[in-house]
Amino acid sequence: MTDSPLTLLHHIGATDVPSDNGATFELRSPTNGSLVGHVARGSAVDVDRAVASARAAFTRWSNTPAPARGEVLFRAAALLTARKDAIAEVMAKEMGKRMEEARGDIQEAIDTMFYAGSEGRRLFGHTAPSELNDKMGFTLRRPIGVVGVITAWNFPVAVPSWKILPALVCGNTIVWKPAEEAPASGALFAQTLWDAGLPPGVLNVVHGFGEEVGAAIVAHPDTKVLTFTGSTPVGRGIAETGGRMLKRISLEMGGKNPVIVMPDADLGLAIDGVLWGAFGTAGQRCTATSRLIAVGDAHGRMIDELVVRAKAMRMGDPMDPATDVGPLVSEAQRGRVHGFVERAVADGAHLRCGGQLPSDAALRGGWFYPSTILDGVKRGSELAMSEVFGPVLAVIQASSFDEAIEIANEVPYGLSSSIYTRDVNQAMRAVHRLQSGITYVNAPTIGAEAHFPFGGTKDTGNGHREGGWAPYEFFTELKTVYFDYSGTLQRAQIDNRED
Repeated sequence: MTDSPLTLLHHIGATDVPSDNGATFELRSPTNGSLVGHVARGSAVDVDRAVASARAAFTRWSNTPAPARGEVLFRAAALLTARKDAIAEVMAKEMGKRMEEARGDIQEAIDTMFYAGSEGRRLFGHTAPSELNDKMGFTLRRPIGVVGVITAWNFPVAVPSWKILPALVCGNTIVWKPAEEAPASGALFAQTLWDAGLPPGVLNVVHGFGEEVGAAIVAHPDTKVLTFTGSTPVGRGIAETGGRMLKRISLEMGGKNPVIVMPDADLGLAIDGVLWGAFGTAGQRCTATSRLIAVGDAHGRMIDELVVRAKAMRMGDPMDPATDVGPLVSEAQRGRVHGFVERAVADGAHLRCGGQLPSDAALRGGWFYPSTILDGVKRGSELAMSEVFGPVLAVIQASSFDEAIEIANEVPYGLSSSIYTRDVNQAMRAVHRLQSGITYVNAPTIGAEAHFPFGGTKDTGNGHREGGWAPYEFFTELKTVYFDYSGTLQRAQIDNRED
């Protein structure tokens, strides 16, 4: 990597190509506004070229033995490991993630590569005895076709890996639109796959904007599968369009994740977890801890320490190891976050720290926002119910365990949740009653592992899961095979049952 601006082109088939109309857009750092690169701005024409490339590659790739498909991923994992620091540097520059967290983002993709590669030898079907003599039945998993992948900017390598790698191992081909805010680190991730020997046309990348490239991928008649990570309103639109076309669709969307802290909890551990969950990645995670539900006297025993430690968090360059909180991804995102805080204060919430645009001259060139805590947030208020996607923690008091569960469940989302308690019985009751796809006990709401399913309930998604074994079912069609070696016509129930 160099300090010179990058030039990012689409990758269609075997080559890097400009947009059909020659359009580009600038990619600028949220840290200081510096130019990171010039990016090809795709259109429906470019998507059509990419889909045609993926269709042409499908027959060969789908007929490649699944273990051989997995071996490509093993080679790519070695390359991604060697390039981790260089790609993390690009990620920090283009979307503001701290270097430590950027390396973690990429490591998650490396872990997923190894897991997905091994699944090439475990695309299991089932066998069962037939009800007839000299006949057997079994199932196979078969690839579906061209997969349209649309991903968000906050995890520009890890989240695409959850989608792209299982789809590839299952024998599908892909057209991928990386997020326009973070296309460079995604392109470098894709490069490891091409360099590892992924055949031309199997993975095609078209850069650009959702209303141009994303919409074209969704509406294209030859994309048979759609997988999306992003906002709930956009996901609903994808579901409507794709649903009319009978496409298979996986949606991973918003969250409003609670941490419940009981009075018997290890409060030092809970404070550590809440701070990391709320302010890691500047709160720009779908799993971020957005609500602290403090039960009984847990509130009074932890709030002051939370505020002191949040105030001490240092904003700054994500390349600087001393930085605790990097910038938000854009000016628009910072304005959105600040609007939530201003409206919450007007609604009666008590601003305990943060909530102001930074005055430090060193930060004025970027989209920084301080770690912010609002106490006394009302149940049912905007801040209690809506996803902020920034470093803002809403503190809500509850009088009992039952009330805390009610508060946790009253939002429209259901991605991640957490409870801190020393009472194992109480912890297990929370696990069963919290309406979320993920529940942590004595840990924050963030921190997915590659070999476990990831996803949520309610407005967070449409029931599918990424990570672990789940996506290999989503990215394949189940085919049932009946093998009759009797040499005679057997008419199933007609010949197998006496009247």
